[in-house]
Amino acid sequence: MSQQPTINITNIIWSFDRDTKLVNLLLVRRADAPFADYWALPETIMRSQEGADQAALRLVREKIGLKLASFHTEQLATFTNPKRTPEQRTLSLAYMTFLPEMPALTAGYGATDARWFSLQSTKNQFCFTNGKLTFTPTSETSQFNYYQKLAKRKAKPKHYLALDHDWILKIACDRIRNKLDYQPNILLILGPTFTLKEARMIFATFQQIKLEDIDNSNFKKNHRHVIEMVGTSSSKHPGRPAKVFRLTYLKLSEHPVDAK
Repeated sequence: MSQQPTINITNIIWSFDRDTKLVNLLLVRRADAPFADYWALPETIMRSQEGADQAALRLVREKIGLKLASFHTEQLATFTNPKRTPEQRTLSLAYMTFLPEMPALTAGYGATDARWFSLQSTKNQFCFTNGKLTFTPTSETSQFNYYQKLAKRKAKPKHYLALDHDWILKIACDRIRNKLDYQPNILLILGPTFTLKEARMIFATFQQIKLEDIDNSNFKKNHRHVIEMVGTSSSKHPGRPAKVFRLTYLKLSEHPVDAK
Protein backbone atom coordinates (compact mmCIF):
# COMPACT_ATOMS: atom_id res chain seq x y z
CA MET A 1 0.00 0.00 0.00
CA SER A 2 1.42 3.39 -0.99
CA GLN A 3 2.05 5.93 1.74
CA GLN A 4 -0.28 8.92 1.82
CA PRO A 5 1.49 12.24 1.18
CA THR A 6 1.95 14.76 3.99
CA ILE A 7 0.18 18.10 3.64
CA ASN A 8 2.23 21.12 4.69
CA ILE A 9 1.30 24.77 4.98
CA THR A 10 4.11 26.96 3.64
CA ASN A 11 3.80 30.60 4.69
CA ILE A 12 5.42 33.51 2.87
CA ILE A 13 5.40 36.12 5.64
CA TRP A 14 5.98 39.77 4.69
CA SER A 15 6.64 42.85 6.85
CA PHE A 16 7.94 46.40 6.47
CA ASP A 17 10.97 47.88 8.21
CA ARG A 18 10.18 51.52 8.94
CA ASP A 19 13.83 52.31 9.68
CA THR A 20 15.26 51.07 6.38
CA LYS A 21 12.02 51.58 4.38
CA LEU A 22 12.39 48.07 2.95
CA VAL A 23 10.01 45.16 2.52
CA ASN A 24 11.12 42.14 4.55
CA LEU A 25 10.58 38.37 4.32
CA LEU A 26 10.74 35.87 7.17
CA LEU A 27 13.08 32.90 6.68
CA VAL A 28 14.01 30.17 9.16
CA ARG A 29 16.97 27.80 9.26
CA ARG A 30 15.71 24.24 9.36
CA ALA A 31 16.79 22.05 12.25
CA ASP A 32 15.85 18.67 10.81
CA ALA A 33 16.24 16.60 7.65
CA PRO A 34 15.57 16.88 4.86
CA PHE A 35 17.54 20.06 4.22
CA ALA A 36 18.82 20.54 7.77
CA ASP A 37 20.72 23.86 8.08
CA TYR A 38 19.10 25.23 4.93
CA TRP A 39 17.17 28.47 5.09
CA ALA A 40 13.52 28.09 4.18
CA LEU A 41 10.06 29.58 4.31
CA PRO A 42 8.23 28.73 7.57
CA GLU A 43 6.10 25.59 7.42
CA THR A 44 3.68 23.64 9.56
CA ILE A 45 1.79 20.38 9.08
CA MET A 46 -1.94 20.91 8.69
CA ARG A 47 -3.81 19.33 11.58
CA SER A 48 -6.78 17.05 11.04
CA GLN A 49 -9.28 19.37 12.70
CA GLU A 50 -8.34 22.62 10.95
CA GLY A 51 -8.61 24.14 7.49
CA ALA A 52 -5.65 25.44 5.53
CA ASP A 53 -6.50 29.10 6.26
CA GLN A 54 -6.64 28.33 9.98
CA ALA A 55 -3.28 26.54 9.81
CA ALA A 56 -1.64 29.50 8.07
CA LEU A 57 -2.86 31.88 10.78
CA ARG A 58 -1.88 29.39 13.51
CA LEU A 59 1.66 29.29 12.14
CA VAL A 60 1.91 33.07 12.53
CA ARG A 61 0.42 32.91 16.03
CA GLU A 62 2.79 30.16 17.18
CA LYS A 63 5.95 31.35 15.44
CA ILE A 64 5.60 35.11 15.85
CA GLY A 65 3.01 35.66 18.56
CA LEU A 66 0.50 37.66 16.52
CA LYS A 67 -3.18 36.85 16.27
CA LEU A 68 -4.29 38.21 12.90
CA ALA A 69 -7.65 38.74 11.24
CA SER A 70 -8.22 36.42 8.31
CA PHE A 71 -7.78 39.11 5.65
CA HIS A 72 -4.09 39.35 6.55
CA THR A 73 -3.47 36.06 4.76
CA GLU A 74 -4.33 34.81 1.27
CA GLN A 75 -3.83 31.51 -0.47
CA LEU A 76 -1.08 31.57 -3.05
CA ALA A 77 -1.07 28.16 -4.77
CA THR A 78 -0.81 24.43 -4.21
CA PHE A 79 2.51 22.74 -4.97
CA THR A 80 2.28 19.02 -5.68
CA ASN A 81 5.16 18.09 -7.96
CA PRO A 82 6.54 14.66 -6.91
CA LYS A 83 10.10 16.00 -7.28
CA ARG A 84 9.65 18.79 -4.74
CA THR A 85 10.73 16.59 -1.79
CA PRO A 86 13.50 13.98 -1.83
CA GLU A 87 11.91 11.53 0.64
CA GLN A 88 8.24 11.13 1.58
CA ARG A 89 6.00 12.98 -0.84
CA THR A 90 4.79 16.26 0.63
CA LEU A 91 2.15 18.55 -0.80
CA SER A 92 2.37 22.23 0.05
CA LEU A 93 -0.54 24.63 0.38
CA ALA A 94 1.22 27.98 0.18
CA TYR A 95 -0.13 31.13 1.78
CA MET A 96 1.07 34.71 1.97
CA THR A 97 0.70 36.64 5.21
CA PHE A 98 1.05 40.42 5.51
CA LEU A 99 2.11 41.53 9.00
CA PRO A 100 1.06 45.05 10.08
CA GLU A 101 4.19 45.25 12.22
CA MET A 102 7.69 43.81 12.21
CA PRO A 103 8.24 41.97 15.51
CA ALA A 104 11.49 40.58 16.83
CA LEU A 105 11.96 36.91 16.00
CA THR A 106 12.82 33.84 18.06
CA ALA A 107 13.49 30.48 16.42
CA GLY A 108 10.76 28.02 17.37
CA TYR A 109 10.31 24.27 17.09
CA GLY A 110 11.96 22.84 13.99
CA ALA A 111 14.27 25.81 13.44
CA THR A 112 17.68 26.86 14.73
CA ASP A 113 17.38 30.48 13.59
CA ALA A 114 14.79 32.93 12.29
CA ARG A 115 15.55 36.24 10.61
CA TRP A 116 14.04 39.03 8.54
CA PHE A 117 15.56 39.28 5.07
CA SER A 118 15.23 42.64 3.34
CA LEU A 119 14.00 42.76 -0.23
CA GLN A 120 15.78 44.84 -2.80
CA SER A 121 14.93 44.72 -6.47
CA THR A 122 16.66 45.54 -9.71
CA LYS A 123 15.24 45.57 -13.22
CA ASN A 124 15.86 41.85 -13.61
CA GLN A 125 15.95 40.32 -10.13
CA PHE A 126 14.59 40.25 -6.59
CA CYS A 127 17.15 39.76 -3.82
CA PHE A 128 16.56 38.89 -0.14
CA THR A 129 19.45 39.78 2.15
CA ASN A 130 20.47 39.51 5.80
CA GLY A 131 24.14 40.33 6.40
CA LYS A 132 26.23 38.02 4.24
CA LEU A 133 23.29 35.77 3.43
CA THR A 134 21.53 36.40 0.12
CA PHE A 135 18.81 34.40 -1.62
CA THR A 136 16.95 35.02 -4.84
CA PRO A 137 13.79 33.51 -6.30
CA THR A 138 14.51 31.21 -9.22
CA SER A 139 14.84 32.83 -12.64
CA GLU A 140 13.35 29.72 -14.25
CA THR A 141 9.99 30.41 -15.90
CA SER A 142 9.00 26.84 -16.74
CA GLN A 143 7.63 24.78 -13.86
CA PHE A 144 8.56 21.55 -15.65
CA ASN A 145 12.15 22.67 -16.23
CA TYR A 146 12.46 23.95 -12.67
CA TYR A 147 11.55 20.62 -11.07
CA GLN A 148 13.73 18.68 -13.50
CA LYS A 149 16.70 20.78 -12.39
CA LEU A 150 15.68 20.66 -8.71
CA ALA A 151 15.92 16.85 -8.69
CA LYS A 152 19.57 17.13 -9.77
CA ARG A 153 20.52 20.13 -7.66
CA LYS A 154 23.58 19.73 -5.46
CA ALA A 155 24.48 22.81 -3.49
CA LYS A 156 25.46 23.96 -0.02
CA PRO A 157 22.84 25.53 2.27
CA LYS A 158 24.14 29.06 1.74
CA HIS A 159 23.43 28.90 -2.00
CA TYR A 160 19.78 27.86 -2.18
CA LEU A 161 16.65 27.80 -0.08
CA ALA A 162 15.37 24.38 1.01
CA LEU A 163 13.08 22.25 -1.11
CA ASP A 164 11.35 24.21 -3.89
CA HIS A 165 11.05 27.39 -1.86
CA ASP A 166 12.87 29.52 -4.43
CA TRP A 167 10.12 28.54 -6.91
CA ILE A 168 7.36 29.28 -4.38
CA LEU A 169 8.99 32.65 -3.70
CA LYS A 170 9.02 33.43 -7.42
CA ILE A 171 5.31 32.67 -7.64
CA ALA A 172 4.68 34.87 -4.59
CA CYS A 173 6.56 37.86 -6.02
CA ASP A 174 4.79 37.45 -9.36
CA ARG A 175 1.39 37.29 -7.63
CA ILE A 176 2.00 40.48 -5.65
CA ARG A 177 3.23 42.37 -8.71
CA ASN A 178 0.27 41.22 -10.83
CA LYS A 179 -2.30 42.30 -8.20
CA LEU A 180 -0.90 45.74 -7.38
CA ASP A 181 -3.45 47.66 -9.43
CA TYR A 182 -6.61 45.92 -8.24
CA GLN A 183 -5.96 44.17 -4.88
CA PRO A 184 -2.68 45.36 -3.35
CA ASN A 185 -2.88 43.34 -0.13
CA ILE A 186 0.88 43.78 0.25
CA LEU A 187 0.09 47.31 1.54
CA LEU A 188 -1.20 45.65 4.72
CA ILE A 189 2.43 45.45 5.84
CA LEU A 190 2.28 49.24 6.28
CA GLY A 191 -0.39 48.92 8.97
CA PRO A 192 -4.02 50.14 8.91
CA THR A 193 -3.03 53.45 7.26
CA PHE A 194 -0.12 54.64 5.15
CA THR A 195 1.18 57.63 3.22
CA LEU A 196 1.23 57.76 -0.55
CA LYS A 197 5.02 57.72 -0.46
CA GLU A 198 5.04 54.50 1.56
CA ALA A 199 2.60 52.90 -0.87
CA ARG A 200 4.71 54.04 -3.81
CA MET A 201 7.79 52.47 -2.16
CA ILE A 202 6.03 49.10 -2.08
CA PHE A 203 4.80 49.41 -5.66
CA ALA A 204 8.24 50.45 -6.92
CA THR A 205 9.88 47.49 -5.19
CA PHE A 206 7.63 44.90 -6.81
CA GLN A 207 7.45 46.67 -10.15
CA GLN A 208 11.26 46.73 -10.09
CA ILE A 209 11.50 50.43 -10.83
CA LYS A 210 12.73 53.50 -8.95
CA LEU A 211 10.48 55.38 -6.52
CA GLU A 212 10.88 58.59 -8.51
CA ASP A 213 9.51 56.82 -11.58
CA ILE A 214 6.06 56.77 -9.93
CA ASP A 215 4.44 60.20 -10.06
CA ASN A 216 2.60 60.97 -6.82
CA SER A 217 -0.46 62.65 -8.40
CA ASN A 218 -0.89 60.02 -11.09
CA PHE A 219 -0.49 57.26 -8.52
CA LYS A 220 -3.27 58.72 -6.35
CA LYS A 221 -5.56 59.17 -9.36
CA ASN A 222 -4.92 55.73 -10.86
CA HIS A 223 -5.48 53.89 -7.56
CA ARG A 224 -8.44 55.76 -6.12
CA HIS A 225 -10.51 52.59 -6.59
CA VAL A 226 -8.38 50.75 -4.00
CA ILE A 227 -7.16 53.49 -1.61
CA GLU A 228 -8.89 56.40 0.10
CA MET A 229 -7.68 59.27 2.26
CA VAL A 230 -8.68 59.02 5.93
CA GLY A 231 -6.78 61.86 7.59
CA THR A 232 -3.30 63.17 8.23
CA SER A 233 -0.21 61.68 9.82
CA SER A 234 0.42 62.19 13.54
CA SER A 235 4.16 62.34 12.89
CA LYS A 236 6.00 64.97 14.91
CA HIS A 237 8.43 65.75 12.10
CA PRO A 238 8.59 69.45 11.16
CA GLY A 239 6.52 70.58 8.22
CA ARG A 240 3.06 69.88 6.96
CA PRO A 241 1.62 66.50 8.11
CA ALA A 242 1.33 63.93 5.34
CA LYS A 243 -2.06 62.66 4.27
CA VAL A 244 -2.73 59.04 5.18
CA PHE A 245 -4.74 56.46 3.26
CA ARG A 246 -6.22 53.02 3.71
CA LEU A 247 -7.36 50.19 1.46
CA THR A 248 -10.97 50.84 0.46
CA TYR A 249 -12.02 47.19 0.31
CA LEU A 250 -11.04 46.35 3.90
CA LYS A 251 -12.41 47.70 7.18
CA LEU A 252 -9.19 47.37 9.15
CA SER A 253 -10.46 49.22 12.20
CA GLU A 254 -12.94 46.43 12.84
CA HIS A 255 -10.24 43.78 13.01
CA PRO A 256 -7.47 44.75 15.45
CA VAL A 257 -4.23 42.81 15.70
CA ASP A 258 -3.80 41.11 19.05
CA ALA A 259 -0.73 39.77 20.80
CA LYS A 260 -0.63 36.03 21.41
